[in-house]
Amino acid sequence: MIYLLISMKTSSTSSTTAAAHPAKGRPRSFDPAQALDRAMRVFWSKGYEGTSLSDLTAAMGINRPSLYAAFGNKESLFRRALQQYGEGSLTLLQPALARPTARAVAETMLHSIVNLLTDPTTPGGCLWVRGALSCGECSDLLQQELAAMRGFMEQQIVARLERAITEGDLPSSADPRALAKYLATVNYGLAIQSSAGATRKELLAIVETALAAWPA
Repeated sequence: MIYLLISMKTSSTSSTTAAAHPAKGRPRSFDPAQALDRAMRVFWSKGYEGTSLSDLTAAMGINRPSLYAAFGNKESLFRRALQQYGEGSLTLLQPALARPTARAVAETMLHSIVNLLTDPTTPGGCLWVRGALSCGECSDLLQQELAAMRGFMEQQIVARLERAITEGDLPSSADPRALAKYLATVNYGLAIQSSAGATRKELLAIVETALAAWPA
């Protein structure tokens, strides 16, 4: 399960179009896509509870009435940020799933995570991890959406590992769901270790240890 972005520059076309072209009122003097990207980075850095409306408006370069008009309340904005983050996560996951062997899938996935976690141009850690750990104020519906997003990404990995068994690349005794959750757990751990200050060398050592347990 991959919770990390390869690109932060785009959100869904329908959402951006709707925000960029309000039905009534004066045209907005800010770029909604850029404002959403900035908001996502604030949530990514501070988590949901740690992010205030003042943090958001300062980063987005807009006032509170403009934020409410374009994105709704804080929870609605967080939901939009999670959607954009998830789209980037899927973009990152696809090249890994296209690798010819299950081990190559796991190796590419985990190394890609380390590359992004150590990218100085992105916030540390993972938005979905922060969302899961610091969303006490979130509604039950938003918590369910977070779980559904993580579950969707995990299912992509399960399907690829099931194919690997069919192709004889993994032993028939392998459990695709357990392996997918194993990768998810390593992913969570890498994100948390990175947030705690682990170096790239230390993260790569964790990856190699995890891959050592992969089915032969």
